[in-house]
Amino acid sequence: MKKYDESSIKILEGLEAVRKRPGMYIGSTDKRGLHHMAWEIVDNAMDEVINGFGNKIIVTLNKDNSITIKDNGRGIPIGMHESGKSTPEVIYTILHAGGKFTSDGYKVSGGLHGVGASVVNALSSYMKVTTYHDGKIAEIEFENGGKVKSPLKILGNTNKTGTEVTFKADESIFKNARFSFTTICERLQESAFLVPILTIEVNDIEDDKHEIYHYEKGIHSFVEYINQHKTTLNDILTFNGKKNDINVEVSLQYNNSYNESILSFVNNVRTSDGGTHEVGFKTGITKAFNDYAKNNNLIKTKDGSFDGSDIREGLTAVISLKIPENLLQFEGQTKGKLGTPEARSVVENIVYDNVSFFLEENKEIALSIIDKAFKSKMAREAARKAREEARNGKSKKAIEKNLSGKLSPAQSKNPKINELFLVEGDSAGGSAKGGRNRKFQAILPLRGKVLNSQKASMSEILKNEELNTMIHTIGAGVGSDFDVKDSNYDKVIIMTDADVDGAHIQILLLTFFYNYMRGLIEAGKLYLALPPLYKIDYGKKHFYAYSDEELEEIKRNNSGKFSVQRYKGLGEMNPDQLWETTMNPDTRTLIRININDAALADRRVNILMGDKVEPRKEWINENVEFTLEDDYRG
Repeated sequence: MKKYDESSIKILEGLEAVRKRPGMYIGSTDKRGLHHMAWEIVDNAMDEVINGFGNKIIVTLNKDNSITIKDNGRGIPIGMHESGKSTPEVIYTILHAGGKFTSDGYKVSGGLHGVGASVVNALSSYMKVTTYHDGKIAEIEFENGGKVKSPLKILGNTNKTGTEVTFKADESIFKNARFSFTTICERLQESAFLVPILTIEVNDIEDDKHEIYHYEKGIHSFVEYINQHKTTLNDILTFNGKKNDINVEVSLQYNNSYNESILSFVNNVRTSDGGTHEVGFKTGITKAFNDYAKNNNLIKTKDGSFDGSDIREGLTAVISLKIPENLLQFEGQTKGKLGTPEARSVVENIVYDNVSFFLEENKEIALSIIDKAFKSKMAREAARKAREEARNGKSKKAIEKNLSGKLSPAQSKNPKINELFLVEGDSAGGSAKGGRNRKFQAILPLRGKVLNSQKASMSEILKNEELNTMIHTIGAGVGSDFDVKDSNYDKVIIMTDADVDGAHIQILLLTFFYNYMRGLIEAGKLYLALPPLYKIDYGKKHFYAYSDEELEEIKRNNSGKFSVQRYKGLGEMNPDQLWETTMNPDTRTLIRININDAALADRRVNILMGDKVEPRKEWINENVEFTLEDDYRG
């Protein structure tokens, strides 16, 4: 055993620490982490814009998989820093160096507190920074994780200002390091919504794609975009206010759906995990509606108030805060959750005052929203009653009897290890029951296609036998009453045939989970199973292929006579084959379902699963290529 002494302690100098533990700084080294690198440079450009310097950002995806981000802000200073290095070298090679720590820098900032630019450099194989500042054009180049390749040099004179950064992510850290034009556009369109003066241009050189985003009405246009294909109940309400140096802007609109969509931002950075500002918003709007209902004798229930989830049913809202650096507190390095205590009361008061005024001035709209909230309250109470009965009430035996003919339970009662497979059809269910590990795997066969929950109310959901059985099996409630901590399973796995019908069932189930058990997705507990398409036999050797490409690769790597079996359904596999390929945790492949962009997810689900035909038809025509002989892979 090696001795543990003072020589065991290593100090990682400069950017070496970033390369050693990249996930600590950008979250991951997958596609999400790769794009987080781009967001860090974009956020620096955005800081210039939101502080009143510049109004345009151009992002270009280059043919060599590098990316260029250019702005017309003030440009990086080019003089020598007190450290003895040029200022650009300091900014791009030293952690916690930047203009966010002085009174001359930024009043409001969204970047990683001086970490972003140098972290991106540390994780890049190449970076070039060109700055237009103080009448000069200057350039510096780095390579191999932040090592200076070419020191800062003056290229000439200019009357422009701004910064241009080109970097190529290190492929030894980021496998398949290729930026997505669609992902870049979705995020930058979001930024354009948040800053009305900003114009953003996105270019993909190799595929010759170009997009330009500019929204003079700001987050008003954002809500309009999200609700574009929904039936709305009121004109968009947009208001703003300022208190304690915190600027608040809110835009909201109700629609006839059964779900809420709240997006929050702080200094133009998405706070995907919410925080104090979202708490303040929810408290303020709930109090405004309850006070209005009480003052106008509209409360129809004994307890005299609506729950917050009742008020937010069908609500789309965008909340955007500008918080000065001295008040800004995030929970976590990647800024997913706002922790600033003052933000809660500031947002709550501004929302309460403006929503209260709106309700008083728009009685008909107020009544329609409160009527919707009342229906939500009734459905929520019915769901909660059903949940309590399922656990210990009078209908427990009836529910257990109903489940006994469907559910094959796991022997273990430990929710931290148990898995639930939702399996298409009885024949597949039979193979799954025979092939599973009974200790921790439960099987629930689904007969036929479940209800499209995008078009259904909570009462309709509870009346649907397949969905109701699923709700009671998972045991964590449904809708606003859902609590992932009460789930009976650590993983819920959708396992369907690899054909069009199987894909349709997947989509219907994903729509249900997105609408009524979203916490399961957010906790990373919802999966798709990936059964093989083919079994290939070379004598006594057996192979499984999960795609046509994999089939061809197996053929190339083996010689001799072979036979190929195409699995048209899960039921065609023997129990041991299904276990080996699809259910065994040591050999299977699962696809975890997650939500990267809440606004886009909400829009897509509504277009593809909603009741309006034309938007769906338009999206399919623009995004789906049909061939005569598609070998569909679900």
